[in-house]
Amino acid sequence: MRQNVPLLSFLLSLSLTLLLFTGCDTESEERSVGYSIPEQPEMPTGYNPKPGWETSEFAVAAANPLATDAGYQIIRAGGSAVDAAIAVQMVLTLVEPQSSGIGGGAFLMAWDGSEVHAYNGRETAPAAADENHFLDEDGDPIPFRDAVRSGLSVGVPGTIAMLKQAHERHGTLDWADLFEPAIILAEEGFSISPRLHMLLDGDEALRNDEIARALYYDENGDAHPVGYNLQNPALAQILRNVAEEGVDAFYTGATPEDIVARITSHERPGNMTVEDIENYPNQEFATEAMCNDWRSYRICGFPPPSSGHIAIMQMLGIMEHLEAPEVAFSDSIPTAEWLHQYLESAKLAFADRNQYVADPNFVEAPAGDWHSLMDPDYLATRAELIGETSMGSADPGNPADVLSHYGVMQEQPDKGTSHVSIIDKDGNSVSMTMTIESGWGSRIMSDGGTGLPGGFHLNNELTDMSLSPMDDDGNPIANRVEPNKRPRSSMSPTLIFDGETHDLVASVGSPGGAAIIHYTAKAIVGMLDWGLNAQEAIDVPNFANFNGPSALEEDRFPADLIQALEAMGHEIDTRALTSGLQAIQVTETGFFGGADPRREGVVMGD
Repeated sequence: MRQNVPLLSFLLSLSLTLLLFTGCDTESEERSVGYSIPEQPEMPTGYNPKPGWETSEFAVAAANPLATDAGYQIIRAGGSAVDAAIAVQMVLTLVEPQSSGIGGGAFLMAWDGSEVHAYNGRETAPAAADENHFLDEDGDPIPFRDAVRSGLSVGVPGTIAMLKQAHERHGTLDWADLFEPAIILAEEGFSISPRLHMLLDGDEALRNDEIARALYYDENGDAHPVGYNLQNPALAQILRNVAEEGVDAFYTGATPEDIVARITSHERPGNMTVEDIENYPNQEFATEAMCNDWRSYRICGFPPPSSGHIAIMQMLGIMEHLEAPEVAFSDSIPTAEWLHQYLESAKLAFADRNQYVADPNFVEAPAGDWHSLMDPDYLATRAELIGETSMGSADPGNPADVLSHYGVMQEQPDKGTSHVSIIDKDGNSVSMTMTIESGWGSRIMSDGGTGLPGGFHLNNELTDMSLSPMDDDGNPIANRVEPNKRPRSSMSPTLIFDGETHDLVASVGSPGGAAIIHYTAKAIVGMLDWGLNAQEAIDVPNFANFNGPSALEEDRFPADLIQALEAMGHEIDTRALTSGLQAIQVTETGFFGGADPRREGVVMGD
């Protein structure tokens, strides 16, 4: 394990947190879980190295120390991995509101020791939405920024309904117990972290929402400072209602009425109805996971409407058909030769993604099977397109040998997401990625009809769909807006198994918009191919390509490597690539977890 944390204050705070795990005050002793609020470490923004964490009995990795601790305490109280994931998500709704929450959606992968289960909590478009949803009076798409910050962008929230069904099948503690940490923190308050303050301070549009302005800003419109004790009474009441009454407390009554009122009264209103929300829980959320072989491993991910697993397996599969460079990884970074092959493979994968992948209830997979996009023979033909110099951009392939009638969707930004990886005491595992899409979602909040200060953020997931229903040639976009349709996603929750023994090897995933695909692929390659532990794999500098110029994490790659890629014809853009990877590996003595140094997450376990 690499010990690389110079931040003594972080270590001291974390030690205090660990000392308090078993402590309970008088009030909390009366509760069944006995949740106690830990000391909150001060986590600076930027890149802050982390040590990786060894545990022997279980491990929880999440994007915020308070959320990780909630999952930790739930497992110590006898909860399962799914139980812990639910508690983590409820706390993240409070402490990392810009990224995920009960106003958004999630993909959950669960391993029960014998079978991989996948649960689809992706949001849906309202029944009144159609392919002209984002067009103006002249028939042109409205500006993307305006679409995001509007009632038009909000999809029907799916997280709570999906988690309830997963809990019914994999939970061990009572449903109400899992909300205890978030309710207590919402009532008593938590300290605003440097990252949360920075994001509040930098978003002018959020101040336009009356609930957000009253919750996060002072009378001058300035974001509350780092360390400010932020309480959210409305969220506490909403979560208490859901804990005591179940999902009906969220999907019927005052909460959907308030959600719809906020959306339809916006200056650019949406067309969601109360009936859209009431109907959401009346479905089966379980779907079939996609599992594919790579090297000696079995890698399981989420099927469409996620594009993540398909794209990752395409990239890895294409590179298997190329002559591997003599050196792929050196001095803690991938070599220019390896990066060239990866970035070119990414162009091919993203070209297919932008043409074919969408909600499977609305579009047919090429050749009638999404696995056709990962067929070794098809990937071999795609690999033949990669030469010694950059191809610039790629065209979609044709795995079905039939000309597709779908147009190619143009890339659109998507940013706000979170991830949790968990392995419990019985070896059951969860990999769950959750989102409200953009940072702060639609910039619309709901107080759930409570009339109390605070609430939760509504997503802008519908801008994950194509704003334009047609391409320039008049071909329909597979991922266009349609009634009750789920937007395409890049979320890539992943569980990895030994190909022979079928034993669990790792749980991994990340936030980061379309770059989620690259962050997750990097961690997979780092752990399985380069022999790195989870933390070392996460620490590797980030890189991405979306079928155009290539992005490298700024200040992390040497000039001679960039020059070598440019000499191969690559257009290189250095930028902040703020992943939020969480990963847990199974080891001979237990588990080894890693958390991304680019965000404030930690790993905890016994």
